[in-house]
Amino acid sequence: MALLSALDREHTVAPPGFSRWLIPPAALAVHLCIGQAYATSVYKNSFVAHFGASQTAIGIIFSIAIVMLGLSAAVAGTWVENNGPRKAMFVSASFWATGFLVSALGIATEQLWLVYLGYGVIGGIGLGIGYISPVSTLIKWFPDRPGLATGLAIMGFGGGALIAGPASRQLLSFYDAGYDPNVSTSVASGGALVALFLTLGIGYFLIMMFGVFNVRVPAEGWRPEGFDPATVAAKPLVTTASVSAANAIRTRSFWLLWIVLFCNVTAGIGILEQASPMIQDFFREGTTSTVAVSAAAGFVGVLSLFNMAGRFAWSSTSDLIGRKPIYLVYLGVGMVLYALLASVGHTATALFVLLAGVILSFYGGGFATVPAYLRDLFGTYQVGAIHGRLLTAWSAAGVAGPLIINGFLDAQGKPGSLTAEAYRPALFTMVGVLAIGFLANLLIRPVPERYHEQAATQAKPTKHKEAAA
Repeated sequence: MALLSALDREHTVAPPGFSRWLIPPAALAVHLCIGQAYATSVYKNSFVAHFGASQTAIGIIFSIAIVMLGLSAAVAGTWVENNGPRKAMFVSASFWATGFLVSALGIATEQLWLVYLGYGVIGGIGLGIGYISPVSTLIKWFPDRPGLATGLAIMGFGGGALIAGPASRQLLSFYDAGYDPNVSTSVASGGALVALFLTLGIGYFLIMMFGVFNVRVPAEGWRPEGFDPATVAAKPLVTTASVSAANAIRTRSFWLLWIVLFCNVTAGIGILEQASPMIQDFFREGTTSTVAVSAAAGFVGVLSLFNMAGRFAWSSTSDLIGRKPIYLVYLGVGMVLYALLASVGHTATALFVLLAGVILSFYGGGFATVPAYLRDLFGTYQVGAIHGRLLTAWSAAGVAGPLIINGFLDAQGKPGSLTAEAYRPALFTMVGVLAIGFLANLLIRPVPERYHEQAATQAKPTKHKEAAA
């Protein structure tokens, strides 16, 4: 019981002199682990062979997880705010690890539905709670630089695959001597897959515990030394008022921002989901691509780097130029880049990689910037719960993006025979999607005062000194 009580919010309040720079590493410990969701393609072919299932049937595992991420974040958002980051991160770690263990049982018994339940449903709940659990805390610790703070943590989600991908391949080769991690067609045995999932489940739980026991919340009314909230409020769209999660979803600005995030994510997933075959198809001569399988795999890694770097660089830039202007960049420049990718992307491999990389940096930047955008519009009162509700846009985009791309490609021909021309209708459709998001962002306005909480419910600021970082 003493251990469980240590998870309560009142036991996580930071003592005087606590350095706020200890919070991003705690958040990063969680996001690096749940970022493994982007590395599921590593063992996809092994799953297809083991279960004797189609690519679509195996791909559903990831789709379920992303849908559950959005739903659990929306449903549990208020609970996370009320119970604090430590308890939320512990619950996330428990669900995430349990998802791997249940999936291991499903692999061992060749019951694919158990993998749907384990990694998809249970693990997806861990994904959603883990994704939002540190966000509100980071914003409260960094009211002067919310974009930088959330970018540091959410960067981990984009970079999680960079660690999980190579690590999973090496683990599979360790558990199965017949598996060659350097050959794309090599598949691991069922026993190796079981061992991999057990290892990941236990390993991720232990790493996430580092974040659980190191996270802290600031004392009521705390603010950084020398920080004047009036300087923040002077910026366009930024408020010092508070809006509850219940009121936030009644505002026009929330739903316009939902459309913005949906459009930005839909466009990004359009490339992310097809990255490896896409670069091979764009440079296909007859029935043979000039891009080797190994080079295509390297391209996926490069996109992960752009995705990760964009989460930090663009969100930090938003602290300087503002959240609305940075989304005009994501969406407006994104339209131009998609049009260029469709029209001239096939002319040079380096140009293709550069265009796709910058698009993916906007995709990552959009995720990292949106919590700070919410803080600007709705204050810090229940920003984590509001963020959870907004992430339903991610769930919807996780379904819409692949459907748009795959729908067009299915109409153009069979995999392995497609060329750059086959992608053009889908890519120009993404230009239209981004245009809708661009217009929605232009329409976002400050939240009317009638949705603000009463001033009496807002904490009176008291100043404490922060220890040197």
